[in-house]
Amino acid sequence: MEVQGVLGTISFDGEWITITKTPIGPKPAPTRLRAADITGTRYKPGSKLFHGYVQFLLPDSRPAAEKAPMSLAGGRPPYTDPYSLSIPRKSNDAAAKLIAAVEQARS
Repeated sequence: MEVQGVLGTISFDGEWITITKTPIGPKPAPTRLRAADITGTRYKPGSKLFHGYVQFLLPDSRPAAEKAPMSLAGGRPPYTDPYSLSIPRKSNDAAAKLIAAVEQARS
């Protein structure tokens, strides 16, 4: 299962979540998370005006704060947050399915 984000992708194979971001500067390594290690998820669907986001919460880290709603990033976590990815409106259905599959794998 894969979700195409604004600057990257999120894939889920039933146990592992892989967040691969399109590089800005040096190529970042993909972030791999085990579904059983995730304590929660945050999902904000994209709209016609603003992109949404998918964010995964872990016990050892605080969730990245959303940027100001009227900024260019429009109410999403920053690109540098390794556990989140901005998504366009066309990816809302795929993101909702991915979040549901991750939540099911967590329990």
